Amino acid sequence: SSDLVSIFGSLCMSKHIVHRNLFTQRVCCKRQSHFVYIGQDISGSHVSVDVGMCRSRCGVAIRSSPEARQQEYSKHSSMLEFLRSKKMRTHGPAAPEISEPLTRLPSCGANQMCEPTGMRVERLLLFEGPREVEVIEECHCEVKLTQCIRVPALRTYYLETPYETVIDVGGCSRSKGTPEGFSCVPTKFDSALLETPNKVDVVQTVSACELKESCYRVPHVEYYYETVQHADGLKEERLKEVDVGRCSGGCTTGNRCLLRSPSDLGNCLLWSDRESSSCVPQGYESHSFINQHEQLRTFLSITSCRCQN
Repeated sequence: SSDLVSIFGSLCMSKHIVHRNLFTQRVCCKRQSHFVYIGQDISGSHVSVDVGMCRSRCGVAIRSSPEARQQEYSKHSSMLEFLRSKKMRTHGPAAPEISEPLTRLPSCGANQMCEPTGMRVERLLLFEGPREVEVIEECHCEVKLTQCIRVPALRTYYLETPYETVIDVGGCSRSKGTPEGFSCVPTKFDSALLETPNKVDVVQTVSACELKESCYRVPHVEYYYETVQHADGLKEERLKEVDVGRCSGGCTTGNRCLLRSPSDLGNCLLWSDRESSSCVPQGYESHSFINQHEQLRTFLSITSCRCQN
C-alpha cells in the first residue's frame, strides 16, 4: 500500500510540474520594465529609456495579508504613531517584508530560455548627437542550443513611419555547456542598406559566430595599393589585402547600476548602458610595402587582445 501511495504521489507531483511549466511559459516569460540612463537631450534634461528585459524567473514577494497588516496596526496606540513608525522604518534599514515562502521558478521549461522575440530601434536626439537604442517589445520561451551558431535577430527600424523596415541583424546562440570564460560571439560581419528620410544608412549584421573569450580579436580587412619591382626592371601595381584585426567584446568589471531600490538593495532601478572597461590590443605585427608614389609605408595589425586594467 505504501508503494501505491508513493506512485500516486509521484503522478500527482509530475502532473503538477507539467501544469506549472505550462503556466510559467504562458504567464512568467514576458517583458518587464528595465530603465537605462542614456544621457542628456538638447535641453539638458536627463533621458532614461525603458529598454525592457525578459523575465528569467517567476514570482515576486507576496505582500502581507490584510489580517497581518491589521495585526501590525493594533500594536500602536493611534494611526499617527503607526505612520510615524512606518516613516522611521523607511529611513532606517529595510525591515523584512512579511511574505509567504515562494520558490522563484524559471520562467520557461527545462532547456529553455526567456528571450526577446520582437525588438525595435529607437532614435533619440541627445546633446552629443543622435543615438540608437534597442528596445525589447515581446518575449517568448526559446530552446537552448548546444552549439555556437548564428541565430536570426529581427530589428524594426523607423516604426510606424513610411520608412519602417525589418532587418535580420543576426546574433549568436547562448549555447549551454559553454566552457567557463568563453562565450558564443560574432566573428564575421556583413551589412544591409537601410533607407531613411535623409539618406541611406548601412546597418552592420552578424554572419558567423564562434566560441571565444570575453575579450577577443575579430578579422578586419583593409586594402592598399602597393608597387612591386620585378627582377627584369618592370614595375607592377597590386592590390594588397591585409587583415589588420580589431578587438571586440567587453570586460565584466565594476558595477553599472546607477540607482537601487531603498527597500531592496538587490533591485537595480536604473542601469548605465556603458561598458565598465575596454577590450584593447595586446599583440601586434608590423607590415611594410611600397605605395603608388614609391614611398615606403608601414602599418600595424592586431594579433591578440586583452582586458584593460
